[in-house]
Amino acid sequence: MNNLKGKTIFITGASRGIGREIALKCAKDGANIVIAAKSTEPHPKLPGTIHTVAQEVIEAGGQALAVKLDVRDEENFTEALKLAADTFGGIDAIINNAGAIRLTPAEKTDIKRFDLIYQINTRAVLLGSTLALPYLKASTNAHIINLSPPLNLGAKWLKPYIPYTITKYGMSLLTLGLAEEFKDYEIAVNSLWPQTTIATAAVEFEVGEEILANSRTPEIMADAAYQMLISKSTELTGQLLLDEALLSSKGTTDFTHYQHDPDCTELHKDLYVD
Repeated sequence: MNNLKGKTIFITGASRGIGREIALKCAKDGANIVIAAKSTEPHPKLPGTIHTVAQEVIEAGGQALAVKLDVRDEENFTEALKLAADTFGGIDAIINNAGAIRLTPAEKTDIKRFDLIYQINTRAVLLGSTLALPYLKASTNAHIINLSPPLNLGAKWLKPYIPYTITKYGMSLLTLGLAEEFKDYEIAVNSLWPQTTIATAAVEFEVGEEILANSRTPEIMADAAYQMLISKSTELTGQLLLDEALLSSKGTTDFTHYQHDPDCTELHKDLYVD
């Protein structure tokens, strides 16, 4: 059963990593995928562009639209959403996957750097969700998915990199608030976060290559996001969910195939997960 066939999924930051994996997962159902990111040309250190992912989406069985998007730019975001809706006849889901990370304490975080990660993380969720609202209202099963964590107020998460933490918790607070605000429109708003670190270029460059062996692949996040997208918007909303817990609730019992290193004996928990 192709649950997402003909549905239009708008994914920010989809040129690599988790966003790309979600795009390919949905494409297998025959979904229309909007690959919205800044990566239009190859990066010297990072794989993938919006165009290479668009080709992969088509090869996987979906329809693709590659759109250059800076999530900080309201005009650009507005035009990208309109182009997506005009191309595919509407938008059924927006996945706010684009993100910026800087794991430094307040004392060592330049305020301009904070402004950047705040705009790409928190502000972009509010901007994208509200700009997409007119299109989502017209969908029969609309979803907003934000890649942000459970709200863990333990001191060990507040001390080491509070500037970044604020921006991610801001996304999660928006999830809870927008879920209530948009409930009358039958638009689901949920957050998704990995139980373990995920083997992506972002993790490798910010944390270190050594963590990859103790991480899972982006496929687990794609499978969890897919379960959110096929759920009824009136039944699953306002939740801050971990990928493993969500998949477990859907019957998954074996997670070993998600390991980046098959021989790994101890996975590294992700930020904000005790």
